[in-house]
Amino acid sequence: MGMLAVQSLRNTLMATILTSTVSILLTLSLAALTNSTYTATHLFTNSIFGSQSSKILAVKYGSASVFSSVSFLCSSIALGCLVDSSFLINNESGDRFSSQGYTERMVERGFVLAVVGNRVLCITFSLLLWLFGPVPVVVGSVGLVWGLYELDFARKLSKV
Repeated sequence: MGMLAVQSLRNTLMATILTSTVSILLTLSLAALTNSTYTATHLFTNSIFGSQSSKILAVKYGSASVFSSVSFLCSSIALGCLVDSSFLINNESGDRFSSQGYTERMVERGFVLAVVGNRVLCITFSLLLWLFGPVPVVVGSVGLVWGLYELDFARKLSKV
């Protein structure tokens, strides 16, 4: 039972590190892209990309950047909570910080923040599709809802 808890904690730590790395790289790339976007607006003049005025482009880049930053923030706090809880789980001395209730709250807080950071990053990818127009956003959002539904709700296993 203890090995399962340690493996689950390790897997969540690895996924959270990946989420935070992707979100900060995405934020930095959006900042670099925003820096040169006003000189490259002529590339998106096709009507299939939707409205590409400078204000709309700023809203598109800004919203994706804010969501990516929130994802990084949640994932970073989750990493702190999960690392702290792993130390508390392995603490054998009778410190006042090693109470079961405190450790349990730290583990739950870390898992919840990791899930929130992951979901906000998924929403960020749909917002990035908004740069290419309204149709990719709709397709990406439907795909996101379907994927998260499959992830959150396990199907009933049929007996063979």
